[in-house]
Amino acid sequence: MTIQTHIKCLQDIMRMDSGVDGDAQRISQLVWMIFLKIYDSKESDWEAIDDNYQSIIPEELRWRNWAADDEGITGEELLDFVDNKLFPGLGNLPIDENTDPRCVIVKSVFNDTYNYMKSGTLLRQVINKLNEIDFESYEDRHAFNDVYENILRDLQSAGNAGEFYTPRPVTQFVIDMLNPKINEKVADFACGTGGFLVCALKHNTPKTVDERERIQKNIFGIEKKGLPYLLCVTNMILNDIDVPQINHNNSLMHSIKGYQEEDKFDVIAMNPLRRDGGRYNISEFP
Repeated sequence: MTIQTHIKCLQDIMRMDSGVDGDAQRISQLVWMIFLKIYDSKESDWEAIDDNYQSIIPEELRWRNWAADDEGITGEELLDFVDNKLFPGLGNLPIDENTDPRCVIVKSVFNDTYNYMKSGTLLRQVINKLNEIDFESYEDRHAFNDVYENILRDLQSAGNAGEFYTPRPVTQFVIDMLNPKINEKVADFACGTGGFLVCALKHNTPKTVDERERIQKNIFGIEKKGLPYLLCVTNMILNDIDVPQINHNNSLMHSIKGYQEEDKFDVIAMNPLRRDGGRYNISEFP
């Protein structure tokens, strides 16, 4: 079964659930689970190379301990766990200035994310189907990148959520014209699902490990809405950025006088913002 077929099966299962209403909710529901599964795979990598790595997620809330077992909790027990333990637990994780940046994103993602499904049985079916995708496999992860782009493209038909997705040919053209260099810092202050940032990330081919790290550290975004923020962070992780520099914030709420020299960027790639904080989509311009 292809990755694309897996995702279609997942979406078909969610369509049977009375709590999921429309494409935008279906995408949000799918992606918070994808995020947790991918993050769990990343943690396995970090644990393998760092004996001192400690997860910020309590053991019972880690994907491997409640979701990875296909014969694990289901029905009302699963629903109660997700609604009353998982989401409150992840959304209220204690963080401070000393918290590992790789861990901070978990709290940020679950501060503004929701479980829409009302059937714990169907939720278990979705989780089991998702477990068939091995995100620790290069082949599966590479194939899933293309599928994820299709998921983001589905936002175009998801009502107001469509404003968060700019067609990839448009973002690619803009980045090609801006032509960011490896050492240049690239930012999108209303980054949506991260289209401009992913194209910027892929624009240069690193020749060394140092160049790869510099490219990844030079990608920065701000997104105020919960769904696109979740989509963007997951997008960054899928593209092998361990610490996505995506702030869950409103860029228009900051006075320009407050910015320092270190806050400046070399390249700005983004859709223009409206005064009300929404965004225009470049692809809509004549």
